[in-house]
Amino acid sequence: MPEAIINHVSAGREEFASLGSVLIIDDEAAIRESLQTLLDLEGYEVETAGDGGEGLAHLADRPFDLVLLDFALPERNGIEVLRDIRERDSELPVIMITAYGTVENAVNAMQAGATNFIQKPWDNQKLLADVRTAVGRRRAEEEVIQLKRALKQRYNFEHIIGKSEAMLRIFDLVAQVAPSRSTVLLQGESGTGKELIAKAIHMNSPRKDRAFVPVNTGSTPPDLLESTLFGHVKGAFTSAIASKKGLFEVADRGTLFLDEIGTMNLETQAKILRVLQDRKFMHLGGVNQIQVDVRIIAATNVDLRQQVKEAKFREDLFYRLNVITIDLPPLRQRKNDIPLLAEHFIAKFAEQNDRPALRLTPEALRPLMDYDWPGNVRELENVIERAVVLATGPNLTPDLLPDQLVGRGSQFAIMDHPPDASLFEIIEDCERRIISDMLEKCNWNQTEAADRFRIPLSTLNQKIKRLSVEIKKNQKRE
Repeated sequence: MPEAIINHVSAGREEFASLGSVLIIDDEAAIRESLQTLLDLEGYEVETAGDGGEGLAHLADRPFDLVLLDFALPERNGIEVLRDIRERDSELPVIMITAYGTVENAVNAMQAGATNFIQKPWDNQKLLADVRTAVGRRRAEEEVIQLKRALKQRYNFEHIIGKSEAMLRIFDLVAQVAPSRSTVLLQGESGTGKELIAKAIHMNSPRKDRAFVPVNTGSTPPDLLESTLFGHVKGAFTSAIASKKGLFEVADRGTLFLDEIGTMNLETQAKILRVLQDRKFMHLGGVNQIQVDVRIIAATNVDLRQQVKEAKFREDLFYRLNVITIDLPPLRQRKNDIPLLAEHFIAKFAEQNDRPALRLTPEALRPLMDYDWPGNVRELENVIERAVVLATGPNLTPDLLPDQLVGRGSQFAIMDHPPDASLFEIIEDCERRIISDMLEKCNWNQTEAADRFRIPLSTLNQKIKRLSVEIKKNQKRE
């Protein structure tokens, strides 16, 4: 991560010496004291409240990383308090504590936005593990928000979303090349955001007050493309009833973005090369040289080197374009950007469709993380738009996702369990099946599964042992 951004993100966090701040809301003094002692010893900063009103007052006074909320509270029950918390902070993790582990309670709490459940009497190690996970996620989300602000302040990358190392390297590279006059070649699969990167280069360059002119060379017929790029004089061809400027003139002292340049025919390639060399061109049918100052940014989703070998692309033009090359990674290679991208698109489409704040549930995020996204960011954007439009409540759930995303293990129906099953048994069974499904997807490679779950390998091994997850006999446990 660029040093300046690390410093920016780290600024303001030094005041937190603890592992995180936790608010306990429970009407039983013994429960509050027990939880406070446990979390104090672990290194958390803890405050307590005996009822919902007192707890909400604490939340109004200062931010917390997590709330441990009792289900059965006097006057107003935990579900009502949880709804109030969600109105104040839709992302704050809330773990419900209950002595009544019924299916109905589980459903009601999850619908109200609970992050997890802990059943009384609880296991200390499991409780601490759940707290660590929730607080860690909260703090990671805060750092992402600060990172977005830092990137926007430093680079003006308003619409480019990403915190992965690959994207941060691209941000720095864009910031380095933007002030220059050099031609830039963007390479990447369709849907990876090549035009957004081209716009970012333009907006961070001395040309930002001039035109950014995109043209898709792949979707424009060759004859029309030349007229579009270079313009024409009246009578140059049958339908040329008037003279017309080309996009090179429109982009003078600005930036011309040539998308899908690998599809351009050889004759047009020769004319593009001439402009790059001489900064001059002629209108179709014209005789006068026109001089322009245009920066070229080209993009392709094909291998231009291979195109050169196959004589489908001019070698001299390739080397003219290949001054500075930026390779955009496919989404499957930067999956830790998916939650941030999803959040961005949810906010975008909720606003466009006049919807209140929407939340992507953990069960819906899981298939997004598992999917390989052949259509890249554009496909993810379409999936989120579909979910926002179809949603009937505040939560985006797996049933709102396309069939190709939602596979076995992405969601588990509570009704699959016996009617007398306790909440703890239901949760353990769901967790067991989720882990088993992920291990199977990873060919029983526990290191890979731990990486995809974003937890330490030791934690996964502990869960496998505690839940008695069956491992394939012909595979060795790592």
